[in-house]
Amino acid sequence: MADKTTDSTPIPGPPGYPLVGNALDFNTEFPLQTFQSYAEQYGEIYRLNMPKGQILIASSQALVHELCDETRFRKPIGSTLGEVRNGVHDGLFTAFGDEPNWGIAHRVLMPAFGPTSIQGMFDEMHEIAAQLALKWARHGPDMPIMVTDDFTRLTLDTLALCAMDFRFNSYYHDELHPFIQAMGDFLSESGARGMRPAVTSIFHHQATRKYWEDIQTLRKTAQGVLDARKAHPSNRRDLLTAMLDGKDPKTGQRLSDSSIIDNLITFLIAGHETTSGLLSFAFYLLIKHPEAYRKAQEEVDSLPYIAAILRETLRMCPTIPMIGRTANEDGLLGGKYPIAKDQNCFLLLAQSQIDPAVFGDTAKGFVPERMLDENFDRLSKEFPDFWKPFGTGVRACIGRPFAWQEAIIVMAVLLQNFDFVLDNPSYEFKIKQTLTTKPKDFYMRAVLRHEQTPTELEHRLSGGRTSRTNSKATATTTAGAKQGKPMSIFYGSNTGTCESLAQRLATDAASHGYAASITSLDAVTDNLPTDQPVAIITASYEGQPPDNAAPFYSWVNGLKADELKGVSYAVFGCGHHDWSQTFHKVPKHMDSVVEARGGSRLCELGLTDVAEGDMFTDFEQWEDDVFWPAIEAKYGVAEGADYSPSIDVQLTCPRSSTLRQDVREAVVVSERVLTAAGASPKKHIEIQLPEGMAYKVGDYLAVLPENPRQNVVRAMRQFHLSCDSHVTIGSDKSTALPTDVPVPVYTVLGSYVELSQPATKRGILKLADAAKDEATKQQLQTLAGNSYQPEISLKRVTILDLLERFSIPLPFGTFLSLLPPMRSRQYSISSSPTINPNHATLTYTLLSAPSLADPTRKHIGVGTSYLASLVAGDKLQVSVRPTHTAFRLPEDACTPIICVAAGSGLAPFRGFIQDRAAQLAKGAKLGPTIFFFGCRGPQLDDLYREEFDKWQEVGVVDVRRAFSRVEDPEDHGCKHVQDRLWNDREEVKGLWENGARVYVCGSRSLGDGVKGMLGKVILGDGATGEEITAWFDKVRNERYATDVFD
Repeated sequence: MADKTTDSTPIPGPPGYPLVGNALDFNTEFPLQTFQSYAEQYGEIYRLNMPKGQILIASSQALVHELCDETRFRKPIGSTLGEVRNGVHDGLFTAFGDEPNWGIAHRVLMPAFGPTSIQGMFDEMHEIAAQLALKWARHGPDMPIMVTDDFTRLTLDTLALCAMDFRFNSYYHDELHPFIQAMGDFLSESGARGMRPAVTSIFHHQATRKYWEDIQTLRKTAQGVLDARKAHPSNRRDLLTAMLDGKDPKTGQRLSDSSIIDNLITFLIAGHETTSGLLSFAFYLLIKHPEAYRKAQEEVDSLPYIAAILRETLRMCPTIPMIGRTANEDGLLGGKYPIAKDQNCFLLLAQSQIDPAVFGDTAKGFVPERMLDENFDRLSKEFPDFWKPFGTGVRACIGRPFAWQEAIIVMAVLLQNFDFVLDNPSYEFKIKQTLTTKPKDFYMRAVLRHEQTPTELEHRLSGGRTSRTNSKATATTTAGAKQGKPMSIFYGSNTGTCESLAQRLATDAASHGYAASITSLDAVTDNLPTDQPVAIITASYEGQPPDNAAPFYSWVNGLKADELKGVSYAVFGCGHHDWSQTFHKVPKHMDSVVEARGGSRLCELGLTDVAEGDMFTDFEQWEDDVFWPAIEAKYGVAEGADYSPSIDVQLTCPRSSTLRQDVREAVVVSERVLTAAGASPKKHIEIQLPEGMAYKVGDYLAVLPENPRQNVVRAMRQFHLSCDSHVTIGSDKSTALPTDVPVPVYTVLGSYVELSQPATKRGILKLADAAKDEATKQQLQTLAGNSYQPEISLKRVTILDLLERFSIPLPFGTFLSLLPPMRSRQYSISSSPTINPNHATLTYTLLSAPSLADPTRKHIGVGTSYLASLVAGDKLQVSVRPTHTAFRLPEDACTPIICVAAGSGLAPFRGFIQDRAAQLAKGAKLGPTIFFFGCRGPQLDDLYREEFDKWQEVGVVDVRRAFSRVEDPEDHGCKHVQDRLWNDREEVKGLWENGARVYVCGSRSLGDGVKGMLGKVILGDGATGEEITAWFDKVRNERYATDVFD
């Protein structure tokens, strides 16, 4: 080993506190996050001072390889494993290298983990995998699956059955076996005890008592397994037999009962915790990467690709994210870092396995192909020890062959028979950490493939043949729809718009004699029905499908022949014309590819531009003029079609309410006005998120609003309803309204319908039908015709406006049926979770302007007026929605960024700067950040001025302002941000040439103006519009990200 020299490089690390060192720095729920954060900050190696001594953390492949040298380093039993020894003593995982029992157990058990023995466990592994598959099949496609719980049951049952012929029968009980809970708590507390100073134990009496009770539960369970085998001897050649009957070939000794119990617990802990985590991570990654998922299903019988998926999963998400090593003598690490004899050093596999030196720019991407056998072998030769999820050297995991075969069997069984989708498409990936890691709160749903029934699956898994009838799998018919011809409606939607359109189509279907079922596209991969019409309603997001349509989109793109023969379909698509290069890309592609793969198009593709605000009118016009005529032409007019109003109303006065299910309850922490009198009012609101709801900087918060009180009162006055009136809604058609229970009319009008949505042409014609005099009918028919765009759409005239303008005896039920359901509104989060992960702030402009429909009234924004009505302590319904991938901070904090916004468009950038300020406070190096911000004046609406001044003082950001209403030397005479960009063009161009990324947030006009001006800055003042557009299309979503709104 090299000698320690004076040329060594000091190992960096964060400052600590007296006595406790860095122990208080850690995220107690997720310590790995702290280790990785320090690795990003301090580089390939750093030191930490802990209560029980100094430790080193290595995070590069090169240093990990060096630390795996068995001649220089050994496995330590550190503080955490030392605590685990309290439960398993000198078992294989926790024994010191020189303890006799480790050598005896290792030599006795090695043959039991040989290839022949493991292959002999195939049938029992398959049996437990089949139990899991049948459970999911029988629960059906709408049942949320707690993934980690069910995989924990699977791996525990598999290990107990294969290794010791003991059945926990976890799938036959609602509650997990007490062993599992005790084991999780024991491991968590072992980790906590290892991190905190011994002197603090007096403050943890309850935790200590529970810790020893958990150990007793573990040992009692293992003792029961051992006693059962002794009472009923078996000829099975499993691990328990090996431990009971085996002799150490070196010493001739047998394992004592106590040692057998120690190792039984060790197997049950190590063997099932890690494999259940691996499977959970694997299915999450596959669902989030549809192309890999599709290939996995196509090649499910090709075990090399399944193995590659498992390798790549363990590379990105090692279930044992750190392993320890101890130096045998003094020397240098990496040729420069001093390391003393007996110094403990941890290999941070969660970081070294994503080392860009090995994997390049895709280091953090999920790419199973790089782990196929040939590539894996090449990487192993070029970068030894780049992949170490099973440990290293003689102390590496003895059960690796067992875990590998089990995982491959489970993957194959599940991928062959199910399509999987996220239960919540907006699920934010988080990790739960004990001694191992797993996804936290990860739920998915399982949809049987190949039109199987659970009974047919049972026959298939048992090796029997199935006799089947024609039973196309479709979604459950929406509640309330009466019997009729079947129709399937599938939607892809991130914001809820396409889901609302699907609901509208289902409601209308009953009027045409159809019983429509509704479900998201991710639930029908490989399973489009052929015995009924199919409607697909989906959007494009930057040219990509919605989250709950991505698996379907990937699947349909992977078809090769006429697999969709017999499918009769129609497509309607939503898009936003600002994304001109990808406008309607997904619905157009779906429409063409389904036909190319054998489908029969029922009618012309329908499209709407949500930027124009006429999506409901466009959709209804497509329905009436294109879709339903095509349905009737192919299938005929359905018997029992009912064109009468669909909602029956009974007014009563008991008190009751209903709950919304699409969002969760949050609490307002504080709110304040940000602007001075005379400026367009802008407000700040801080919200405490529901437990378990997390966000990333740049994400949106969706808020389910209520209609402004004045609009609700207008509607109640129009129908002569008292303030305490209740309504009981009965409907024989699908509806988003609460049915069959008395609900306050105010609640229905305030919370369930959109009163401010412009009237649709169909809605206006309904009013014309209800009008009594011919003059009114004629005026309404004109408004639904050529006058619709200028008089209704542009002026945002609502059904309620028309009822107030014309004397029409419209029933209240018909009025409700003409209104779309209430939708959530999305707002950019203006904070960073690094400040407080449980709180999010919003920054918004209160929309209030003269109504174009009636100048005597104000047009009030539904979402912003609702937010403005809230005060501290009020509750609201929210959910986090992820931003598109491009609108994220660069992973490399040294990358320069240029942010451009005006008014409340600064919201995401406040979060960006907060995040970078937190990184700077931790010692990270930051690239230049320039923020171009436009407002009226420094004393009017210069939002968060004090905060930005402080960030500017410490070097986090350089704010360049433009004041449109006030002359001030600070803005260099620039009225708008475009002017300021041009004024500072040399600096902007220099940053761009150094790799800067640009982010723009604001109105559409601001987005267009900034694009044009920045194009001139980069390309030159003489650049043409066509040249700027070509440049913009090339850099968009790579180095130029926009978030524009109307």
